[in-house]
Amino acid sequence: MQICNVCSDQTPKYRCPACKIRYCSLGCYKKHKDTCSPAKKPVSVSVEARDAQNTEPWCVDDLLHEDDILDKVPVQRLQLLGQSKQLRDLLCNPHLRQLLRSIDSADRKDDAMKAAMQEPLFVEFSDRCLQIVENDAEALAASDESDA
Repeated sequence: MQICNVCSDQTPKYRCPACKIRYCSLGCYKKHKDTCSPAKKPVSVSVEARDAQNTEPWCVDDLLHEDDILDKVPVQRLQLLGQSKQLRDLLCNPHLRQLLRSIDSADRKDDAMKAAMQEPLFVEFSDRCLQIVENDAEALAASDESDA
């Protein structure tokens, strides 16, 4: 369990967009912003150059930093996504696949996600994904069987 980096008392709910420290309240943010020193951004490397340099396989853990642990879905839960028949059926829809490709290739993924969330099909897909990672596997198996 992490604690607020400012008051060292409460569980943090927020993250400073500039330096990425965690804080628990507006009061703590106001105290912090006077001394905030933004994290240095790494030099951008093109995808092709990065792929050429790195031939080792990657995993989900490589994409997540340890300080993001509160926001992290365990790999076991993510693996449940591949076991859902209902999710596989949704992914047969070419429109949904195109939406997912457009989000993945977008420069501004947050804007692409906001636009996709206006599509009922994408909302159904994202709701199902959330149900899978938030519920227990037995309830999902029963749900998939009743949908069949």
